[in-house]
Amino acid sequence: MRFAEFQAGQVIEAGPYLLSESDLLAFAREWDPQWFHTDPDAAARGRFGGLIASGWQTCGIAMRLAVQAALEGSESFASPGVEKIRWPHPVRPGDALRLRATIIETRRSRSQGSLGILRWRWQLFNQHHKEVLDLEATSLFDLG
Repeated sequence: MRFAEFQAGQVIEAGPYLLSESDLLAFAREWDPQWFHTDPDAAARGRFGGLIASGWQTCGIAMRLAVQAALEGSESFASPGVEKIRWPHPVRPGDALRLRATIIETRRSRSQGSLGILRWRWQLFNQHHKEVLDLEATSLFDLG
């Protein structure tokens, strides 16, 4: 989508993305090697009763879905950051994740007229409609 196509209040949906146990384990072993992400036996005895995905992997999945649904082919070039991030429910192997991105604000920078600023809320839900990710991000667009 082009920057001009984004409007406050607009909702963009994408997915599902099916998270396999092998992908969950591969990510966790490389990037977040905590036992509840990497050891099925120990995780089964833990608080969550089984393996759960790293929150960082969950963010990566949301990013992939946002690119596929909205950012691919756009003028987007960077993000200065995320305002908040929450993981209200765990992601488990076999979950089918869907993104709901709600546009909060679009505007041009007052100091750099060729810079478009998009604030949006990303929510990721599993197949049971439980929210597994909630974040607010800013994306920058080169309109020059």
